[in-house]
Amino acid sequence: MTTGGGVVLTEAGAEFSLWSRHGERVELCLFDAAGERELRRLPMMREGDMHRLFVAGMKAGARYGYRVHGPYEPERGLWFDPAKLLVDPYAVHLDRSFRHDARLAVFGEDTADLVPKAIVTRSEPVTVEPPVFEPGGFIYEVPVRGFTMLHPEVPQAQRGTVAALAHPAVIAHLKRIGVDAVELLPITAWIDERHLPPLGLSNSWGYNPVAFMALDPRLCPGGLAELRQTVAALRAEGIGTILDLVFNHSGESDRHGATLSLRGIDHASYYRHVVGEPGVLVNDTGCGNTLACDHPQVRRLIVDSLRHFVTAAGVDGFRFDLAPILGRTMEGFDPRGETLTALLRDPVLEGRVMIAEPWDIGPGGYQAGNFPPPFLEWNDRARDTIRRYWRGDAHMTGAFATALAGSSDVFARSGQRRTRSVNFIAAHDGFTLADLTAYNVKHNEANGEDNRDGHNDNHSWNNGVEGPTSDMHVRAARTADRAALLATLFASRGTIMLTAGDEAGRSQRGNNNAYAQDNEITWLDWSALDEDLLNHTAQLSSLRKRFAALGEQDFFTGQGDVTWFNLQGEPMRREDWEDPQAAFLGMVIETPDNKAGGMAGLAILFNRAGCDLCVALPAERAWKRLSGEMAALRLTLRARSVEFLLSA
Repeated sequence: MTTGGGVVLTEAGAEFSLWSRHGERVELCLFDAAGERELRRLPMMREGDMHRLFVAGMKAGARYGYRVHGPYEPERGLWFDPAKLLVDPYAVHLDRSFRHDARLAVFGEDTADLVPKAIVTRSEPVTVEPPVFEPGGFIYEVPVRGFTMLHPEVPQAQRGTVAALAHPAVIAHLKRIGVDAVELLPITAWIDERHLPPLGLSNSWGYNPVAFMALDPRLCPGGLAELRQTVAALRAEGIGTILDLVFNHSGESDRHGATLSLRGIDHASYYRHVVGEPGVLVNDTGCGNTLACDHPQVRRLIVDSLRHFVTAAGVDGFRFDLAPILGRTMEGFDPRGETLTALLRDPVLEGRVMIAEPWDIGPGGYQAGNFPPPFLEWNDRARDTIRRYWRGDAHMTGAFATALAGSSDVFARSGQRRTRSVNFIAAHDGFTLADLTAYNVKHNEANGEDNRDGHNDNHSWNNGVEGPTSDMHVRAARTADRAALLATLFASRGTIMLTAGDEAGRSQRGNNNAYAQDNEITWLDWSALDEDLLNHTAQLSSLRKRFAALGEQDFFTGQGDVTWFNLQGEPMRREDWEDPQAAFLGMVIETPDNKAGGMAGLAILFNRAGCDLCVALPAERAWKRLSGEMAALRLTLRARSVEFLLSA
């Protein structure tokens, strides 16, 4: 018997359970092996808010769905329509993908031919082992489909799937650049936003889920077995797997959207509504609806979903999209709320990596630094600071140093001594790292919204020409900027994240909202990778692993663990920090040297000027380049560059 719902398969048959408080009665619908013909409708027995039915002789592989009866009164938040076939929120395997159709939103229209059927699946738990990924490591953000669609060594039939991530050629690439964990953009079953099909577009990111446990057949046709095998193959190479999950909204969208699962099961309970107006959905997500994550049944579904991916696939952890909604109550965001607390205290989830995207568009939606430890958090302030520093904005030196040191301004506000920052320069949402240096403004015309979508303030620069150019000087400047941005990321204290392809110059042609581009705009072109930049990334990753202090979580104390110095090689003075156009910053970190053994001083020199600078190194030490060559106390630091030196 299940607690929150789903199917329990035994030798004698299967017990089906569905939670619905406001539904009057529920029918279990059984389908043929093709999932096309409805064979039987069986009434379920009500036990409180749970509706149950044991079906003798039921075997794995059976197809099913639900129909829920009750009042259809949208103005009261009630959307019951027994004509709508509904997907089990606890389904773990679907027979097909979701596809948009106008009939999904029309009362009284039967949708059995449109809606995926859940498949009864026998549980195959894995041995739960501790995560291989630890905070401070290198996360590689992967859009599963676009990452391997053009990979020449991956078999055609496997491209764009979770299984492709376990291909030896793909793993070799991950190991070449020192990846510690892959973070997979959503792989649970989603539906395209309804405005996309008429434009001939489809969702390529997956941030519009309907089922929270079932894997999308387009990305994971082999179901849980495919995910489990891929996680195991990556783990064998020392690479963890983090799933990006969406529990803030569902693809059923606003009141004009589809009835696919939660809406038809118990819309009034699963979604948040405006107080006093039960027919008006709260839209803290910008996607049309908001899940009521403080509702006990929603909380149970979330926790059970995470437990499922740990016990059935062995994943290392999770990243939560628009995570403040997980902590939102009727009174606002509460970091000690029951749902966030449940995630951290659950015995199965304890020790898993938890990463919050700490903002949404609801009231009080920006909560960076406010999630409870040990949550890691995406750090957009560090992202913007690093971009603005290298763009040449004034008065950025102090903020840049703070970002490099783990963002104590964000994460030490409540007396914490350790950073929980996930530092990144670019992510799936926004410009690629390469496009930051090639476009002043977004170019989203291909999205069909007249370039109105996407952020307008990207802190980007084009080095004199907008977009592609044959000008060698501009191209050289862009190459230098990309190398400097990557070096800055790998030199920053805390956990770091790089989006797939950014290590090698991937471009989206200036599109900073490419969620609807399931095509060459987002597919990684493996034949066009910048090998020099790729080698640079690999060297930076190796350097970060060699010098452990770069990935440590403790904040610097300033008591001998870090020294900041100016162009003259002297400790930074107030006037140096406050110089609006300061072009140079130097830092020396005391760090274990995992290659040579013992402690070492690692000097990192940042030159954001458009010209070479003559830099003096701190004179109390002898310095050498990482190659072993001794360095003079005065050296020429190339324009727009970062250099690393080691105390001899």
